[in-house]
Amino acid sequence: MKWDKLLRFFLLLVFLVCGCTSKAPQEKKIVIWHWMTDRKDAFGQLASRYENETSLKVEFKLFFPPDLYSQKVIAAARAGNLPDVFGILGEKKTFASFVKAGHIMPLTSYMEKDSGEWKNRFYPQTLDVVIFKNANAYGAEAGIYGVPIDTTVMQFVYNKTLFREAGINPHGYPRTFEDFIKYAQKVKTALGVDGFVCGWGEGWLLNALATEWAINLMGEAKFFQTINGQIPYTDQEWIDVFSFFAQLKKSDILATNIATMTNKEAEDAFAKGKAALSFNGTWAVNVYAQLAPDLEYAFFSLPRVSGTQPMKIWGGAGSSFMVNSHSSRKDEAVKFLNWLTQKPQQEYLIEETSNLPAIRGCEESLPSVLQDLLLNFEMLTHPDTWPRNEDSRVIEVLNRGLQQIIVGLKGPREVAEEVQKTKERISRR
Repeated sequence: MKWDKLLRFFLLLVFLVCGCTSKAPQEKKIVIWHWMTDRKDAFGQLASRYENETSLKVEFKLFFPPDLYSQKVIAAARAGNLPDVFGILGEKKTFASFVKAGHIMPLTSYMEKDSGEWKNRFYPQTLDVVIFKNANAYGAEAGIYGVPIDTTVMQFVYNKTLFREAGINPHGYPRTFEDFIKYAQKVKTALGVDGFVCGWGEGWLLNALATEWAINLMGEAKFFQTINGQIPYTDQEWIDVFSFFAQLKKSDILATNIATMTNKEAEDAFAKGKAALSFNGTWAVNVYAQLAPDLEYAFFSLPRVSGTQPMKIWGGAGSSFMVNSHSSRKDEAVKFLNWLTQKPQQEYLIEETSNLPAIRGCEESLPSVLQDLLLNFEMLTHPDTWPRNEDSRVIEVLNRGLQQIIVGLKGPREVAEEVQKTKERISRR
């Protein structure tokens, strides 16, 4: 009898211990990290739709600002705890480092299944941003490593109302660099507002515009030769590129604090009618709609500096998602991203965020202000599609030099020499 009591006590103890230490089964879901504040609610709605259709939960986690997000992704990669799906902000070199470290799952076989049905949905210029080609400069294995969810195009934009009030045809826009300055000066003289505003405190915006003008002036081949070290930045055509910014300074059309202004500040100024022209990405449609719903404006192509060379426009995949190759739910993640880039979901994102879609076939759903931008897709260029990128340290000196030109601290030749010295010093290492 005594032994029976001891046995029952022992079994009860085992049950209590096991019961207390056992873990509840983990909820089956896909976790996605992102930085896109303008799409927080839309992503939440799409996640609910997908759960209703498949019974699989999708959780979008937002981290902002972008710098904080990038740091979090890098730290998670080092610690081995990346989410099922994430995006990468930064240079193609950073993207390649994740691929080579085995953090990103190659998607080529999924994209090319069924005669390439998934792959063929995308605008080629958009998908190119997440592709590594054979014998690429980064040493990454060739393949498709991401899923674009939208397309971004960098364009000039003008305020139609201000043009009309200044006596300029509101359905016309400047097609050359010289006309661009004339239009901006005319508005400033007539109305007393700034001719041009942009967030040039953020160097990447300056760099995007300088790249477009450089390619238009010297051609894409010579531009790439400069990156490869075959043509110096002290070449006269590069000095001419830097001189365009000196001419903008001299023309007195620039907003007073343009060299320190953030893009958000510039967007706010343009939306409130404080400037006639700006340079921004297609995401601005959603921004302007929130800041000034009645704003009458339109995008237009780069004011040409050369009529002989072709024109290239900075653009491609605006945002892309990658699948964690170590995720236990990677197959489910791939299925979700496939679903996310089907027409109904892409049209929903257009409706909610006014971004250009990543896939073809949604053109009729676009806001009228974005319709014309589709005509420029053949001209898109982006550093992530180039054979090689310029060293980030050279870009930093170039961007800072442009800011110094804009405020009148340095001249074009002086900046060109500094950029070239930096490139030569780095190349010798």
